[in-house]
Amino acid sequence: MASDESYTTEEIAKLLKISKLTVYDLIKKGELPSYRVGKQMRIDAADLDAYKQRAKGIAFAERPLPAAEAAPPPAFAARPAGVRPLVITGQDVSLDILAKHLEQRLPGARPLRAHVGSMDSLIAMYKGEADIVSTHLLEGETGRYNLPYIRKLLVGASYLVVHLLARKAGLYVARGNPLGLRGWDDLGRPGLRLVNRERGSGARVLLDEQLLLRGMKPDRLLGYDLVRTNHLGVAAEVAAGGADVGVGSEKAASLVEDVDFIPLIDEQYDLVVLKHAASRPWIPELLGILRSDAFKRELQAIAGYDLSRTGEVLHET
Repeated sequence: MASDESYTTEEIAKLLKISKLTVYDLIKKGELPSYRVGKQMRIDAADLDAYKQRAKGIAFAERPLPAAEAAPPPAFAARPAGVRPLVITGQDVSLDILAKHLEQRLPGARPLRAHVGSMDSLIAMYKGEADIVSTHLLEGETGRYNLPYIRKLLVGASYLVVHLLARKAGLYVARGNPLGLRGWDDLGRPGLRLVNRERGSGARVLLDEQLLLRGMKPDRLLGYDLVRTNHLGVAAEVAAGGADVGVGSEKAASLVEDVDFIPLIDEQYDLVVLKHAASRPWIPELLGILRSDAFKRELQAIAGYDLSRTGEVLHET
């Protein structure tokens, strides 16, 4: 490998044949030194080589070694000291702003962004692969956001749930709403073409809950299996004429031409943090950022956010 070559986390995952979340876990543990270029994390080829050599050394560690061979390989000396990556999951732009503030307020931390859906984020936290998780999962029967899912997935854990923001969720339709769609009930129209989000995303859970409440069968919806992995992708599919309707947040509609937005629900967007020895030192800083005027001013510049409860602790165990 050339000494000046570097890789994205996705490329590392493919090279090592592991998941991207496992790559983030290696970064978080300090086993893969990384740095950020814009919003993207990079790993130098030399550091990848060093990690592979260390991994090979671990494989041989189970057999007794002569004293002369017992010293750790020199690659260990290259591991950066005092830097702790913090993995923040979710796709909303507010999380990028949060990562920037954390980087400024916590010199010993390196915020990393994992763009995954709400359910996968909570699962990653359960596995120890995420530090700050964002979630917007609606339980249809109670109309409550997030806590029902958090309690089920983080049983026995000590955690903090903090409100980040509220935003409108609803339907993306073509400019001018030529089909005259008004609400969830219209999704049952024969021949209506849907574009969906991936399983576990907040938008997918919202759609499924609304269908369940109305007794609609997902397999009866044309395009239910047509999946895009973010709000922009769903809105763009509607704008391009590949679908008549999709579910998502208001912000994405403002970024895509030829799409109108029908607001249907106020979506609650919360953060979850596990409470343990490693997180306790920076949790007060996180709360301080969320409640600060500087952070809120940046979010206020983005249309569609309700920040009236930002930084409020909703639940703590």
